[in-house]
Amino acid sequence: MVTLVIACPGRGEASWNPPPFGSMPDMEHWSILIEKEYLKFSCAHFLIFPDGSKERLHGHNYRVRCEVDGALDGHGLVIDFKEIKPIIRALCDELDEHWIVPAHHPELRIHHRDDGHTEVTYRTSRYLAPSDEILVLPIGNTSAEFFAAWLGRTLLAKLRERFGHLSVRRLRVMVSETPGQDGVYETDGEPT
Repeated sequence: MVTLVIACPGRGEASWNPPPFGSMPDMEHWSILIEKEYLKFSCAHFLIFPDGSKERLHGHNYRVRCEVDGALDGHGLVIDFKEIKPIIRALCDELDEHWIVPAHHPELRIHHRDDGHTEVTYRTSRYLAPSDEILVLPIGNTSAEFFAAWLGRTLLAKLRERFGHLSVRRLRVMVSETPGQDGVYETDGEPT
């Protein structure tokens, strides 16, 4: 056991024996933050606003950051960076260079045609694009918040599938469409 000796000016010396490492589970928390240049995706989208108006079809270069809070394993790790970074990168690659369309918007219509094209209709606007360039996600709109939610939910499912023993206390995913403008998704990590 290590004994720390703390000099207190005017009070002499006092000894303090810290509690064993990891012995205060309600007070101690660990996390990892993953923020790499290559965790990004470029995509086209248009956002539909509450008043029914929409943006023009346009694109962004999104950046992704993830924070995972959890219990330490026997090696003192929440999760090895080498194991989680490829999973996040694969999710970014899945979104990259696609037109992303929300499957769950109540007024948006999506029709996959037999000629290899997909028709997307919103009110009086109609779009046609090659089907392999469109990615229909199970989200309600194409906001940074919904992108963060899709990434977070998918990441959590993949972590559970790959590392059943991993204890995730909290998962936080940030998707930035421009610097200083992030959509954030956070979950307590418990199965839903």
